[in-house]
Amino acid sequence: MSKSHALGTSTLTDRYVEEVVRRIPAGRRGDVADELRATILDTVEARGPADQETAEREVLTEMGDPIRLAARYADRPFALIGPGLYPTYIRLLTVLLSTVLPAVTAMNAVLDVLDGRGVGEVIGGAVGTVLSVGTQMVAWLTVVFALIERSDKRAGALDGTWTPDDLPKQRLPKKRGAAAYAGVAWHALLIALIVWQHTAQPYRTDDGTRLDVFDAGLWSGWIWPILAGLAGLVVLDAIRAVRVWTRSLATWSTVAQAAFTLPLAWILHRQELFDPVFLSDVNGGWHTPQFVPTAAAVGVLAVGAGEVVKRFREARD
Repeated sequence: MSKSHALGTSTLTDRYVEEVVRRIPAGRRGDVADELRATILDTVEARGPADQETAEREVLTEMGDPIRLAARYADRPFALIGPGLYPTYIRLLTVLLSTVLPAVTAMNAVLDVLDGRGVGEVIGGAVGTVLSVGTQMVAWLTVVFALIERSDKRAGALDGTWTPDDLPKQRLPKKRGAAAYAGVAWHALLIALIVWQHTAQPYRTDDGTRLDVFDAGLWSGWIWPILAGLAGLVVLDAIRAVRVWTRSLATWSTVAQAAFTLPLAWILHRQELFDPVFLSDVNGGWHTPQFVPTAAAVGVLAVGAGEVVKRFREARD
């Protein structure tokens, strides 16, 4: 029997090797995979043919946590964001800094111009927005990816008692489209706009009073689950971009989607989303028909339900 079939197909060895090589530079993965498989198979066969499955488990346990072995092969220490996630981290950071940040900065600059501020004030405000919002984006995305990096560290790896039972199920190749990156950018933009309109109070009435666009009373209640849901969706969209999507992650996505969607639909239905003074000043006292906010609430619920269904289909596929 050849070595390639000695331990059957889709073995612990296959999963172990995959966990190692996906964390090292792409140019070395083929050679390292061949070397690891040969070493494991030779060691298993040297222990005799009596019980190869038990011997395989013993050999893998002795070799230790594949994350640590990969770090040795890559000849680098453990990092805040490892080589497996770093390229995706850079891509997502580029998306945020090239789309969300310019959008927020441009909107702030336009409102400063409409407020009659001078060129120097507009430029200064734009620079301040870039520095403050950009710093927040870099910091929070780094935190998110550091948490994702450590999500592979299972309980056994934390206390040094790794066993083959800690190996994840064998991963299948998956297509990584732009949807996950767009989701991160969109939900991050929503968070930035909600916070910005509250802190900047961008709308100004004829008498010079500055107002939030959304009802300031929301900050005493409903806005917090909405922001928490959006933050959860940012994290889960980032995970979708770099990890196999599972039913467990789909469940967490449902929780985050519900935290965002349900309060939003409720305050839309009750016409409590926008500041009353802002609405009165904008529409001149015209009252929105009841069916409009109700229809908007139903639409939000429908979109949220569709997203939940889509995530569970991804997990099933």
